[in-house]
Amino acid sequence: MTAIEVAEENAAIAKEYKELLRISYRTLSSADKKLIRKAFDVAVDAHSDQRRKSGEAYIFHPIAVAKIVASKIGLDATSIAAALLHDVVEDCPRYSINDIQQLFGETVARIVNGLTKISSLNKDMNVSMQAENFRKMLLTLHDDIRVIIIKIADRLHNMQTIHSMREDKQLKIASETLYIYAPLAHKIGLYNIKSKLEDLALKYTEPEVYNDILLKLEESKEDQDLYIYDISTVLTKALNKEKIKYEIKGRPKSIFSIRRKMQNQGVSFDEVYDKFAVRIIYKSDLKDEKFIAWKVYSIVTDHFRPNPIRLRDWISAPKSTGYEALHITVMGPKGRWVEVQIRSERMNEIAEKGYAAHYKYKEGEKEQDENLESWIGKLQEVIENPESSAVEFVEQFKLNLYAKEIFVFTPNGELKSLPKNATPLDFSFSIHTEIGMKTRGAKVNGKLVPLNHILQSGDQVDIITSESAKPTANWLDYVITTRAKSKIKSSLKEDKKAIAIEGKEILRRKLKQLKITLNERSINELVNYFNLNTSLDLFYRVGIGSIDNTMLKSFANSRSNALVSFIKNKITRTKGTIKEAVEKEEITSKFDMLVFGKEEETLSYKLSTCCNPIPGDLVFGFLSIKDGIKIHKKACPNALSLQSNYAYRIMSAKWIDSSQQVFKAVIKLTGIDKLGLVNSITKVVSENMNVNIKTIKFDTDSGTFNGEIAVEVNNTNFVEKLMERLQKINGIEKVFRV
Repeated sequence: MTAIEVAEENAAIAKEYKELLRISYRTLSSADKKLIRKAFDVAVDAHSDQRRKSGEAYIFHPIAVAKIVASKIGLDATSIAAALLHDVVEDCPRYSINDIQQLFGETVARIVNGLTKISSLNKDMNVSMQAENFRKMLLTLHDDIRVIIIKIADRLHNMQTIHSMREDKQLKIASETLYIYAPLAHKIGLYNIKSKLEDLALKYTEPEVYNDILLKLEESKEDQDLYIYDISTVLTKALNKEKIKYEIKGRPKSIFSIRRKMQNQGVSFDEVYDKFAVRIIYKSDLKDEKFIAWKVYSIVTDHFRPNPIRLRDWISAPKSTGYEALHITVMGPKGRWVEVQIRSERMNEIAEKGYAAHYKYKEGEKEQDENLESWIGKLQEVIENPESSAVEFVEQFKLNLYAKEIFVFTPNGELKSLPKNATPLDFSFSIHTEIGMKTRGAKVNGKLVPLNHILQSGDQVDIITSESAKPTANWLDYVITTRAKSKIKSSLKEDKKAIAIEGKEILRRKLKQLKITLNERSINELVNYFNLNTSLDLFYRVGIGSIDNTMLKSFANSRSNALVSFIKNKITRTKGTIKEAVEKEEITSKFDMLVFGKEEETLSYKLSTCCNPIPGDLVFGFLSIKDGIKIHKKACPNALSLQSNYAYRIMSAKWIDSSQQVFKAVIKLTGIDKLGLVNSITKVVSENMNVNIKTIKFDTDSGTFNGEIAVEVNNTNFVEKLMERLQKINGIEKVFRV
């Protein structure tokens, strides 16, 4: 670079810095400005030799991120300083976290450290990179939520400057943005940033669609401006008459949201009726906000006919993000529907700035926002749950982030917020884990409903509990919230461990009969023989009966050749891994079968070459024209495109352990009728055998009875054991399987 170019670049950097101070949402004190200046100087020094892909000096990036943090999100001087420093430790070996702490204090260092932890991901990990990255990022929440907010700002600027990258890199970053960052921005309440992220991501994931909608919006802009003017003219006259202080804005919907509407409703661009919204922002004291909002609503509906099913009252019941507003859809001039959003200035700032604006309107600066804190608290339970894989975790979390909300009532009339399509079981776990675990049934609006009943806004839900109730594997299909799924899985794991303890004793007795002692060596040989991962796997399978006497006899026979056994053992397992496998307290699943849909059907399929799924991966089926069902990983690079363009050809699919698959068995009973017989039968089935009864039916005739029980079992061993125990009940003559 020439001396003139260097001078011009330095002048541009200085200009950006001055603008950063000028556009800050918060009022900056002299101490704040000193802190920001110090951070700026360190960032300039650390990045002095770095250039971005576009060729510009790297320092422009942290300044741009800091500007988003200062203006668009509205965070304080500490956050602005952290944003300027967010890449310093990662990119410059001359600066460590300790250096940052000494220079800027503990808070800035903690935020920068959180941001550095997110970036320093092991690139060789054999999992979905974006999923693991996301989990890692969320684990920093307990350090400081500002870590996440700055990371979102960082992602926004990366998306704004992504054009200089390779096409494959663009697609990866854009998909990751749609997959993770946009839903997260939505949850935190950064709606403007969420919309920008979605639009920018769509620009690179589906450029033709994006450009087509953009062109049509530009073509119709003049017509829309004229239309908004017509509406505004009518409303201005009426609002002025009532002496309300206000501002009217016309706002086009984001390209991404128009695209989503076109997909969901199966309509063309011209058929999307609410491509823009009219926003009325009024001035008000806090105590009069609600009154004036409904006054404005009354004025709007006096002049334009409302659609009654499209009223959204988020003032009486704000969204979990803290969003407040009245949304109504009215029939405007020329017979066209238009959405009118009614907000106070306070509500508008919260909608624009999210987290930061909440603080502004709190009486004390240090008072935490309750909604946000509650959300973080629930989140911590989920993210610290080691049971789920990174990909599974992200899928669930993402669904929860983006889910539309419903509002239901407890029996006491307390309002609870849940994601759309939530069930009574989700509701019970949202109240308390113990209530969820003991759920026996549920009443919705006074009527008994199944546990997988879909709740609607306004429902009153009453949970029926029982001390004897406990989660079953089916419950996982009845819930959609991450919290419920996590708690159910933990409980099922504990049950498995209890079965494994019993299985160990059974194994000890059976081996004794075969003249084999149960010790570390024999356990290892059994684990190795049955191709399992841990000793607990072995004990569990013995406990449920999937490893039976015949299989153990086969093992005993193969063991007779000690030399072969010894060599085989040495080849397949080192001594260290043997011990680890025996002592490891974890039950792992042996994924060997792929099933489809809710009915878990077995169908023929092919594995796709684009993502090479293996047993155990989270997958879905895609019905292709040539090759039938193709299996893709949920984290497949083509997943977003397939799921958004061909939703009707997507099939749910999952890997299962065939030894743990549940089957339905029907048992018939005949015998002499006597008092308490049915009770004895159900007691044997449900208590002793821990088997889930699906249906039970009894007919009596002249002192005799015929009964039929449908149960869910893992394998034939269970059925045989159950029939043996039923046969022993006094009064039962015959027991047979249908």
